Amino acid sequence: MRIVIAGGHGQIALRLERLLARRGDEVAGIIRRPEQAGDLLAAGAEPVVRDLEEASVDDVAQHLEAADAAVFAAGAGPASGEARKETVDHAAAVLFADAAERAGVRRFLVVSSMGADREIPPDTDPVFAAYLRAKTEADAAVRARLALDWTILRPGRLTNDPGTGRVTLAEHVDYGSVTRDDVAAVLLALLDEPRTAGRTLELVGGGTPIAEAVAASVA
Repeated sequence: MRIVIAGGHGQIALRLERLLARRGDEVAGIIRRPEQAGDLLAAGAEPVVRDLEEASVDDVAQHLEAADAAVFAAGAGPASGEARKETVDHAAAVLFADAAERAGVRRFLVVSSMGADREIPPDTDPVFAAYLRAKTEADAAVRARLALDWTILRPGRLTNDPGTGRVTLAEHVDYGSVTRDDVAAVLLALLDEPRTAGRTLELVGGGTPIAEAVAASVA
């Protein structure tokens, strides 16, 4: 397959790029800064320099031509303010979905967050609340598209611990943590399971092997 990943220099994206390249898939990662290109090349991915906050739909669609799948893994990052939660976590996701539609790419995965679609407690940090609202709006915009075979993955708190290969994956799970290694491995498995299209799945660490967890999510 050829897979194009938005947010190609993110921690989850780099892990997914390595997994895809290792098994022989062709993968491209959209990045904002040219100096990030070396990390993508080392991961086995083709770097594509394009700022999703500035690009047009046509700009991005040209990079999705002939792709078999698109993965939105971009994020403004923890150091950003409320405004960039809107321009990256929401608007860039909508732009990438628009571009996928224009390029005729049906398979579309989104890395979202647990907490999206849920009521935000009033004492929540304002920037984190803006992030959850942005994810909620982006997910809703993707789910409304009949031209995309979308799957939305909502991981819990992310860690850099080594992956276990075992997770809990379902429409609703209790809040917990999950390693970035395991998130990337689940994304790989979702790409291989077209029956997960139309599903919004929450993900935390657990005791079920990833292949079995993905199979169970569509059983």
